[in-house]
Amino acid sequence: MTTARIRLTSIFIIFAFLALTGCQAGYYAAMEKLGKEKRHLLKGNVEDVQESQTKAQAEFKDALTRIKEISNFDGGDLERFYKRLKSSYEDCQSRADQIENRIDKVETVAADLFVEWQKEIDQMNDTTLTTSSRASLSNAKAKYQRLASTMNQSTKSMYPVLTKLNDYVLYLKHNLNAQAVGALGQEMVSIEKEVTRLIADMNTSITEAGHFIETF
Repeated sequence: MTTARIRLTSIFIIFAFLALTGCQAGYYAAMEKLGKEKRHLLKGNVEDVQESQTKAQAEFKDALTRIKEISNFDGGDLERFYKRLKSSYEDCQSRADQIENRIDKVETVAADLFVEWQKEIDQMNDTTLTTSSRASLSNAKAKYQRLASTMNQSTKSMYPVLTKLNDYVLYLKHNLNAQAVGALGQEMVSIEKEVTRLIADMNTSITEAGHFIETF
């Protein structure tokens, strides 16, 4: 391993350690040495949420497909279908946890950025420049609030779907028979509506994230 690669690896390890230990100030200081201000970090974190939500859409759609397969089941190995649905549910749950963690990071950096921004404004003396900076801060906060609202709405939309998926998985686990297939078939309309609503909320959040990244 070259000296440069060792140094780069060490930097990443340090950043990971700072992030894991909650040493946010140390993390910011280290990133600033690399030319990454809080604004850059915030946009990067928003991109991470956007990426996770895009993947979540596909995973929730896949889970819905698994339920449709079971509701249309007309013979064969029902346990195989159960295992596929269970795997899809676990993917969705894992992705939901990732989205929550990434949104937490967005909220932390945004709060710290706005506090820093206000403190810097308080240090300014020129009235015209101060007024302009205050207007910029107000505009930035408004953009962020729109983003936060859509992110949180899409997150809330995940839970009813996850709850139902978990119910279906457990019900199938207990009842691998035609009766279970019939029961899930009756639930199709309800779960399909909720997945459709979730996908729409995620689309709104993904679009708003893209706008935020471009204009912030």
